[in-house]
Amino acid sequence: MRPAKSPVGCTPTPRETLTPRVTVVIPTLNEAKNLPHVFGRLPADIHQVIVVDGRSIDQTVEVARALRPDVEVVLQNRRGKGNAVACGFAAVTGDVVVMLDADGSADPQEIPRYVAALLAGADFAKGTRFVAGGGSTDITRTRAWGNRWLNRAVNLLYGTAYTDLCYGYNAFWSDCLPALDLNACDRGKVRKLWGDGFEIETIINTRAAKARLVIAEVPSFEFARLHGVSNLNTWRDGGRVLWALAVERVNGKGRALEKPPAQRSPMPRSRITGVRVMTAERRRRSGSGRVPVSAEEATPLSA
Repeated sequence: MRPAKSPVGCTPTPRETLTPRVTVVIPTLNEAKNLPHVFGRLPADIHQVIVVDGRSIDQTVEVARALRPDVEVVLQNRRGKGNAVACGFAAVTGDVVVMLDADGSADPQEIPRYVAALLAGADFAKGTRFVAGGGSTDITRTRAWGNRWLNRAVNLLYGTAYTDLCYGYNAFWSDCLPALDLNACDRGKVRKLWGDGFEIETIINTRAAKARLVIAEVPSFEFARLHGVSNLNTWRDGGRVLWALAVERVNGKGRALEKPPAQRSPMPRSRITGVRVMTAERRRRSGSGRVPVSAEEATPLSA
């Protein structure tokens, strides 16, 4: 197994490439029955697939390796989705990082939408179920109600305009990992620590905003879990998300990168109303060879 290592200090790749290497990070805990569906819908040109396993007892790791011999398996050093995400990020070698759930609720064939949004100029592509082109057959009325109020809270506290705070299907350039400031070290603990639970999605969203990353929302459709039972608890994890909003407001985490990657385009802070388009003038100033695309062109439906 590849040991977790700190993502800080990774060597960024210039962003002007039109074919960035995509790494998909998939946290798992007893998802053996779901992996054939998830792996089967991954685009063919994925550079790296990382399965971060929470010590499953149902052959999840064996199934992953049988389905995809090149899969990279990382074992969590604690418990919870947040810890899994941090451990997975530490093993990334691609230019773009995609966060993907293993339960079949998120469609891997949407990955090109996220990559297109990044190529259009965004630093961080945030999936949303609540704009045209998105949706869900899984979210309950209670969860939708809670999500709306949490959206209002984060937008008030951080000056953002998120429409779907509690959705974990996101993508970003790997050179933004230091700005997220996640700790994959075990810190001598095996129990779940703050940030190791489902609050990780809120932590990442708030730190992207505090780091003044350019954020684009990408329409996404959520399906019901295929097999097994979700570890999400609406009230317990909703409380952790609310507490995360307060903690992140004062903890000083999330910072603008002190040394932007070479040839990174100077972009204004996004109001998060859609895919941001890189103008011709900005391309000339940055020396980038990327061609601006429209929001429609930035959301293809297939690879």
